[in-house]
Amino acid sequence: MEKLKLGDITIDVVQKDIKNIHLSVHPPTGRVRISAPTRMDLDTIRVFAISKQSWIKKQQAKLKNQEREAPREYINRESHYYLGKRYLLKVIEHGAPSKAVLKHNTIELYVRENTSPEKRKGVLENWYRIRLKELVPPYIAKWEKLLKVKVEELAVKKMRTKWGSCNSKARRIWLNLELTKKPRYCIEYILVHEMVHLLERKHNELFIAYMDEFFPKWRFCKEELNRSPLRHENWTY
Repeated sequence: MEKLKLGDITIDVVQKDIKNIHLSVHPPTGRVRISAPTRMDLDTIRVFAISKQSWIKKQQAKLKNQEREAPREYINRESHYYLGKRYLLKVIEHGAPSKAVLKHNTIELYVRENTSPEKRKGVLENWYRIRLKELVPPYIAKWEKLLKVKVEELAVKKMRTKWGSCNSKARRIWLNLELTKKPRYCIEYILVHEMVHLLERKHNELFIAYMDEFFPKWRFCKEELNRSPLRHENWTY
């Protein structure tokens, strides 16, 4: 991967088999990336980047001012999210195995006395993981029929740089654990995005055509994810 420097802006340059040049600015830090055709020389890419310099700075300023979630301490009345809705955490100490329970407008976190914040976090994350694995299979069944593809394996993990990924050869889809906190339509959008990769591996014109055909509101969902508050951890989309 090449890197371009324009003053205080560093740009990652990736050249691959595509027709057009693409520029993107990624949250939360404003990382800049250019995807360019393999035939395009670096000087031409630099001229393009210079022409977009003011736009890049404008996008980076937006991200810098974007709302961020406060670091979590896993204490009573702390805000946590599930399927796009805000819940208050209620920590309950008891002498049995730890668990989390959704009840009305609260998430009840049952832990043993003196359980550390890190272990409380682990209990809640395990609950999120179970919920997402329960939510997604009906969507998979729906979209396997519509797209005429087959998902062989679904997995959930913490991901720092993307909402999902697809191994098209193994037909395996990974979803970011953080998706459990987002609205259902955002979860479905990411799933469809990854399943469309079973039809087309690259983010090219054919891929976009598939997304437009099967999930027309995908741009709205993508914007919704990019607009939502950023976590204090440094991960991006």
